[in-house]
Amino acid sequence: MQCFIKRNKNNSTFYLYLGFTSSPVDKGKFLMAARRFRRGPHTEYIISLDAEDLSQGSNAYMGKLRSDFWGTNFKIYDSKPPYDGAKASSSRSSRRFGSRRISPQVSAGNYEVGQVSYKYNLLKSRGPRRMYCTLECPSAQETWENSLKTKFRRPLGPTTLRNKAPRWHEHLQCWCLNFHGRVTVASVKNFQLVAAADPSEPTTNVDDETVLLQFGKVDSDMFTMDYRQPLSAFQAFAISLSSFGTKLACE
Repeated sequence: MQCFIKRNKNNSTFYLYLGFTSSPVDKGKFLMAARRFRRGPHTEYIISLDAEDLSQGSNAYMGKLRSDFWGTNFKIYDSKPPYDGAKASSSRSSRRFGSRRISPQVSAGNYEVGQVSYKYNLLKSRGPRRMYCTLECPSAQETWENSLKTKFRRPLGPTTLRNKAPRWHEHLQCWCLNFHGRVTVASVKNFQLVAAADPSEPTTNVDDETVLLQFGKVDSDMFTMDYRQPLSAFQAFAISLSSFGTKLACE
């Protein structure tokens, strides 16, 4: 699925669209939006199906992305239980907004469904960011419509992703990845994610060539976001949002 993200720096808002063509004038179909908030030492991105109402008390509230103090570790929370019997997070944020729900049909909890980590780089060594993700993902049989938001009958084993290592281009003197024309501006935010082997099962065959999510810059406030199963649009958007902002311990 080929999508793009528009950023509005004035109000720290990000809009995700499904692109129908590769044309730069394609306005696309709106999917969801996110707004960045500062919660003490943490940063949160509230994700909503409503481009105007980006509050955690809205019926359109999808979930959120929450960073640690350093901006190198993120947790992804879903507004609905990802599977039967899932337990909601007991964070202060969940309790604070739970009493302000507009509708009793909206879940008062936040359910952790993934993590994104950027490798520490305190020595400021040369090289691109390295990132890892662990996610609860739908099965390959799920349709794209269901993968937008999916509830499972039982907890699944986590899917682990890592960034595809770029190659150093001697002539250009920079790190390069092949985005097949979908990314046109060099940026530390650009990345491609592939499946990573489970260290507890070293004999498992892993396809580490197929890109499951790629994100990159095409203009000052325009970014492409392309993803495939087993990722959902919500998960891909949350991972991409983690790339924005300052990371105190990363190059």
